[in-house]
Amino acid sequence: MQTSVELQSNQELVARIRQGDADAEALLYEKFSARVYFTALSETHSKEDAEDVRAETFLRVIQALRQDKLHSADSLPAFIVGITLNVIRELVRQKYRADSLEDYEDDIARDDSMEAAFLDAETGRELEKAAQQLKPREQQLLRMYYFEELPKEEIARKLGIKAERVRLLKSRALQQLREIYKKMTRR
Repeated sequence: MQTSVELQSNQELVARIRQGDADAEALLYEKFSARVYFTALSETHSKEDAEDVRAETFLRVIQALRQDKLHSADSLPAFIVGITLNVIRELVRQKYRADSLEDYEDDIARDDSMEAAFLDAETGRELEKAAQQLKPREQQLLRMYYFEELPKEEIARKLGIKAERVRLLKSRALQQLREIYKKMTRR
């Protein structure tokens, strides 16, 4: 026997949500909640984070549907998965945002963890010094690419170059950073 969720087509569900029907929103949640939760759980490996992702996803999906941002109701499942993946990416960026190395110096000094073995405070300071010797444009490009995680098109627009050149300029900037760092560490 099919439940009311299974009988409700995506077109009907989207139309009802666009009209502000709270019952349709509940049906949408019931229909896709498990999929969103398990996608988030498989990516975050945390029940709490998966719950947060699920809640944020459905807030965004319902807002987008109310604003008529879904072009075709047939693509509703893919639309929801896409928003879920975006929320997961934002959560990961937020949790692991690159802070100033000074914020970690005390933790590294106290904590003899894998992170401390991988990147100690002295190495971090040397890398910062090396990066400061790059041209401002190279610094800007690397910051936008690695820390802000902007798409190539956005980086190209901000730098006033073609999107195809971003990869080449990034490679050159990294090569320059390696050379500066090698010179600094040979002393």
